[in-house]
Amino acid sequence: MLRLIMTRVFLGCVTLFAVTLLIFAATEILPGDVASAVLGQGATPETLAAFRIELGLDRPAYVRYLEWLTNALQGDLGIAMTNKREVLATITPRLYNTLFLAGYAAAIAVPIAIILGIIAAINEGKWIDRAANILTLGAISVPEFFIAYILILVFATNLGWFTSLSTVYGDMGFWQKIHVVALPALTLTMLVMAHMLRMTRASVLAIMSQPYIEMAFLKGLPRRRVILRHALPNAAAPIISVVALNLAYLIVGVVVIEVVFVYPGVGQYMVDGVSKRDLPVIQACALVFGGAFVLLNTIADILAILVNPRLRHPR
Repeated sequence: MLRLIMTRVFLGCVTLFAVTLLIFAATEILPGDVASAVLGQGATPETLAAFRIELGLDRPAYVRYLEWLTNALQGDLGIAMTNKREVLATITPRLYNTLFLAGYAAAIAVPIAIILGIIAAINEGKWIDRAANILTLGAISVPEFFIAYILILVFATNLGWFTSLSTVYGDMGFWQKIHVVALPALTLTMLVMAHMLRMTRASVLAIMSQPYIEMAFLKGLPRRRVILRHALPNAAAPIISVVALNLAYLIVGVVVIEVVFVYPGVGQYMVDGVSKRDLPVIQACALVFGGAFVLLNTIADILAILVNPRLRHPR
């Protein structure tokens, strides 16, 4: 089992290395000239040439990549081009805000989605199962920014229960922050809960076709007990994978939500960096998102190995 876990960790590191290559390559092929975008149209050719040398753009791409990767491994994410501040010092509080938002949404979405998914599987074909399918399909089909604007219209504009701008600051109290971040958290909850509910239901029903489940039914066991005692433990591995994938989405996929609600997170910081062609900021934000996605998927693989004996002892 230890060998399997170490293999998953090694594959995660290889994947993260590939992500760094893609991040650097993507920033290299961005259209336009970085120096011209930062300095503006009034910059002289001499100023542009000097700025390119300052940014290291006169050196080969592989040299700049190795330097960036080495610095990132040492915790140095570079200096922002626009304000000359360290990217790490700026991105750290924003990462905390993004993780707070993701944790807020996950604390609501994960238990509700798993419980409702199990209930839908127990009542397969009944009205509660059909209602869950219709509601989850509707939530998945609607774009996230549309859900966000609907919630702003109803709960902020018409009812006045929450604020439309989720601006937080360092000395804000916990419950005050919970209230301010309620609308973006509710938007993310509706999105990930629908997907997790459907995948939980599908995972449980896929196990229901196994021979040992049929034997349990032939013994006269009630459907509820068969699902909870026999099907659910064997469906834990795919459910863990789905939960980890959606948790990764809560961190990586918050860009649109943070922009809509003007939430000071990593996604908003990345959008600002893209608009200003600030390459160190773009690379740092993309690295944070990629690292979070790879880390959560690696943890999901390890947990799936721990809960599933067939993965611990492959034939």
